[in-house]
Amino acid sequence: MFGADLHLDLIGPGLRAGLTDALREAIRTGRLVPGTRLPSSRSLAADLGVARNTVADTYAELVAEGWLTARQGSGTRVAKRAEPRSAAPTAPRARPTQRRPTYGLLPGAPTLAEFPRTQWLKAARRALTAAPNDAFNYGDALGRVELRTALADYLARARGVYAEPDRIVVCAGFHHGLTLMAQVLRARRVAALAVESYGLDVYRDLLTSAGLRIPPVYVDEHGARTDDLTGLSAVGAALLTPAHQYPTGVALTPQRRTAAVDWARATGGLILEDDYDGEFRYDRQPVGALQGLDPERVVYFGTASKSLAPGLRLGWMVLPKELVPEVVAAKGDIDYMSSALEQLTLAEFIASGAYDRQVRTMRVRYRRRRDELVTALARRAPAVRVTGMAAGLQVVLELPPGTENAVVQAAARQGLAVAPMADFRHELADADWRSAEPDGLVVNYAAPSDSAWAGALDALCGVMP
Repeated sequence: MFGADLHLDLIGPGLRAGLTDALREAIRTGRLVPGTRLPSSRSLAADLGVARNTVADTYAELVAEGWLTARQGSGTRVAKRAEPRSAAPTAPRARPTQRRPTYGLLPGAPTLAEFPRTQWLKAARRALTAAPNDAFNYGDALGRVELRTALADYLARARGVYAEPDRIVVCAGFHHGLTLMAQVLRARRVAALAVESYGLDVYRDLLTSAGLRIPPVYVDEHGARTDDLTGLSAVGAALLTPAHQYPTGVALTPQRRTAAVDWARATGGLILEDDYDGEFRYDRQPVGALQGLDPERVVYFGTASKSLAPGLRLGWMVLPKELVPEVVAAKGDIDYMSSALEQLTLAEFIASGAYDRQVRTMRVRYRRRRDELVTALARRAPAVRVTGMAAGLQVVLELPPGTENAVVQAAARQGLAVAPMADFRHELADADWRSAEPDGLVVNYAAPSDSAWAGALDALCGVMP
């Protein structure tokens, strides 16, 4: 029977004395912690190339000294009373860190407690049973064909995306996909990529690090002002969130969708469509993907981060046909990023209908949360206007002018993590536009667990002006 691996440097004269001293030192310094099960005497003797009796005698001596314990059926273990002692001097105490918030309402995450563990495990078992042997090798840069086929069917049905398996590239989330597209655009000598005036700075930083200028396209109550794209110089692409602008929550109007596609056709540019929160809508008919208007001018991005969990690191791009070889070249001929087994599991999860059921279940749950938030604020903070609530996982709370920083600080004192609207405004936007934008908070009502939700909602209402 094979045992656990154990690295030992024999010290001192003689095999038995050297082995005894090496084990004693490993326990004394804490490298072998209390409760650690040691290899059997037969296994360790074979590993070290010594007689079994040498190991057995060493174990017996250390048991007698109190370093080890030996019980029938449980093997030889490091004794719990053997306190490890650090060989290195005690490090200076670190400065106290900022107190972790009691309640987290920061945008960007779904309710992690509701990940469908049982259904996912069932899908994983079915996928693993049916997986071909080549699934355990390095993968195709496009991604597993099983997942691309399942995604093509789902996206066409649920999001109105024109998708063929050969146009889909699986990536490790939106960040990874955007990184690949930035490489492709720079290889095409694109100098600038327009972005919405509200968005995440991590993506703006990614694009500027890739050597792209990122002029802002301003956002109002009708979404991004795509008519303005024609007035921007040397812009070869635009990053938009048409279904649910992040974080304002507005949907791009039909006229502005048409204007974006017309600009791309006239200039040979590309629209990068982040279908953020596309599955979660409550008070309006589904807004289909912009990609359906022109699949050769729109790059569609989707992920499992909000519908399932960000920890899966699974996303996908639906590409214009001419871009597929360029994105594959940027990714590399072999897929080192996305686990093939996770891809096969998601393919089975989608094909079995479990993905649709999970989205519908969470849509009901999130709508209930949103309604509770809106009702509580109407009762306890009637001066606060709630916007961007027709879809998604967060709302915007518009605050009285000049109160944003004070509310954020008051929330922190109550152990409540919230995000001010200032964090999302484009740093290159006109000063006049920035100063005219209302104060506000972006509040994620989806993230707290059921046990934390009531306390989070009470704390939020309590800090409203």
